Amino acid sequence: DTAAALDRYDDYWGGRAQASGIDVKFVSDGTARANALRTGDVDIAEALPVAQVASLDKDTVHEINTTRNSSLFLNTQKGVFTDAGLRAAAREAIDTSAVAKGVYDGYAEPAKGLFGPALTWAAGKRSEPTGRAKATDPKGKSITIATYDDRPELPETAQVLQQQLQKAGFKVKLEVRTYARLESDLLAKKFDAAISTRNMMLDTGDPVTVLASDYTCDGSYNLSFLCDKKVDKLVADAQAESDPGKRQDAAMKAEAAILGTDAVVPLAHLKAIVGIGTSVEGGVLDPYERQLVGTGTRR
Repeated sequence: DTAAALDRYDDYWGGRAQASGIDVKFVSDGTARANALRTGDVDIAEALPVAQVASLDKDTVHEINTTRNSSLFLNTQKGVFTDAGLRAAAREAIDTSAVAKGVYDGYAEPAKGLFGPALTWAAGKRSEPTGRAKATDPKGKSITIATYDDRPELPETAQVLQQQLQKAGFKVKLEVRTYARLESDLLAKKFDAAISTRNMMLDTGDPVTVLASDYTCDGSYNLSFLCDKKVDKLVADAQAESDPGKRQDAAMKAEAAILGTDAVVPLAHLKAIVGIGTSVEGGVLDPYERQLVGTGTRR
C-alpha cells in the first residue's frame, strides 16, 4: 500500500515486455494523482477524479466504459430500510441522471441495472425487476448514509442523494470517512445505507461471482445484508450453468430479482478516466480495470 519496484521478467510467456520495469506508487488522493501526472512525476495515473480533468492536457486524458457501478445499498436487516415500502420510497426519490451528469460530469451513464454498457451482452438480456413493494410515506424517518472519500465523487453523490431523499420526506445524515476507517462499521450494519462503487466482474470476469458475494445470504461482501430465498436460488441456478450464454441469461434473471427487493439502487455506470503521459506508448485501457501496462507499453 505504499510503493513497489517491478523488474521485467524476460522469460514471461506472453512475450518480452518493452519496458525494463515499473515503479509503482500508491496515492490514495485523486487530486495528488492528477498533480503527479501534470508535473510529469508519473507517466500513468489511474482513476483520475472528474473534477481534475479540465486542468489536464487533453492528450493525456483517456476514458473507457467500465464494469464498475456506483450504487446505494440499503440495510435490509437493521433500521428504517427493513421496511420494503421505505426502500421503494428511497428508490423512487432518486434521480440517477443527477448523479451521472451532475457529479460525474458525463463520465458516467445513469444506471439501468447492475450490469452496464461495458458488458455489451447485458442490455439484450435484461428484464424488468419483479416483486417490488409499493412505496410508503417516510414521514420524517431519520437515516444515516455512509460513504468514503477515497473516490472524491462519492461524498458529492451522497450530498445529491441527501437532498433528493430529504425532499421525499426522509431526514438524512451523512457519514464520510476513508474506506479503511469505514469498512468494519459498514459490515457491522451500523448504517442505514451506504454509497459505494463496485466492479461487477471482479477479478474473475464472471457476472455471477459478484452476485453471490454481494446479494446472497452467505455473501462475503453483502452491504445490503440481503437474505432472500428467491434471490439465493436464482444465483445458485446461475452458478450451476457452465455455458457462457446461459450463465449470462441466468445472471440477468437474478439481477431482476435482486432489484425487485430494492436492497440496492444502482446509480451510475462509470467510465474510467486514466491519465497517460504523452511520452508513453501502448498504455492499456481495460474495461475490467485490471490492466494499465502491457508488453507493448513503453516510453
